[in-house]
Amino acid sequence: MRFLVVGLVLLLVACGSQSDALRISGETMGTTYNIVAFDRQGRLDAGEVRAAVEATLAEVNARMSNWDERSEVSRFNAYAGTGPFEISAELAAVMRTAGEVHADSLGRFDVTVAPLIELWGFGARRPDSPVPSDEAIAQAQTLVGQSRLLSLATDPFSLTKREPEATVYLAAIAKGYGVDEVAATLNRLGLNDFMVEIGGDLITSGTNPDGNRWRIGIERPHEGSRRVEQIIDLTGLGMATSGDYRNYFEQGGVRYSHIIDPQTGRPVTHTTASVTVVAETAMLADAWATALLVLGQEKGLELAERLNLATLFIARDISSDETRFVVTASTRFRALQRGESRATPGDSEK
Repeated sequence: MRFLVVGLVLLLVACGSQSDALRISGETMGTTYNIVAFDRQGRLDAGEVRAAVEATLAEVNARMSNWDERSEVSRFNAYAGTGPFEISAELAAVMRTAGEVHADSLGRFDVTVAPLIELWGFGARRPDSPVPSDEAIAQAQTLVGQSRLLSLATDPFSLTKREPEATVYLAAIAKGYGVDEVAATLNRLGLNDFMVEIGGDLITSGTNPDGNRWRIGIERPHEGSRRVEQIIDLTGLGMATSGDYRNYFEQGGVRYSHIIDPQTGRPVTHTTASVTVVAETAMLADAWATALLVLGQEKGLELAERLNLATLFIARDISSDETRFVVTASTRFRALQRGESRATPGDSEK
């Protein structure tokens, strides 16, 4: 799940010039999207921009949606063979990125995790649903393991599953990809100053109405409130925040998060409540926000420093009886906020 104080961005936009502002919003991928763009030359019609955006989002859904049985990824999931399944260059690009993050995160990002998500019942869970048994978890894990179950090939692009029942679940990367595709569409239309957000994943370009870097609010990870924890400057980069605080259940005095570790088959138990990632693309930020939240602050920060990722961890302070949080930023994140050289986060040696 993605959480972002988008209203803050729109409020800041409202304080600036309105004459050249294009605002487009709607629903896609089971969530909402918001776009604020500035046509400095006044050449474009809002209807023209909306039509181009909607066409782009329709194409993304036709390839990446797990909820449309006619989509490309759904057809792959329904395919019961173990031979190569031809896929588009676009889906191949997403799967390539997913594979890289899967490898770099030591398997914590995994697009084959759907059997565990379904087993734990998030989204369709009833209060009396039992906690899965060890045996059920072990059985579900036989169909989880991206590097073991899937193989990507080029010329032509194809995806092969080693088990007929293996599936691909793109919820933790497709929205980011959609953000990047909409941004590319706006660029092709000649727009250079904009913010695109889908379900909390976003990318910014150019400047805001005041000619400054865009300012984005990161939400405090508290289920009982909607407050801003920190405001960051963001220009020319993608951002995503993943949190565990709005989708969970409690049973027998135990809190079970919807963030499931593919390596253990169980919800995470650490105190990290949210992770924000800033990256070259929204797709990378999307995937890494999930991976690092699974790892938690201690292991996640260590990996972020090694890979030069720009990350902000917000963890619960369990030493206090009150609701308090500890905020920790990676070296790269702090450097970006100081306005230092905008080298691509993640470009360090591995």
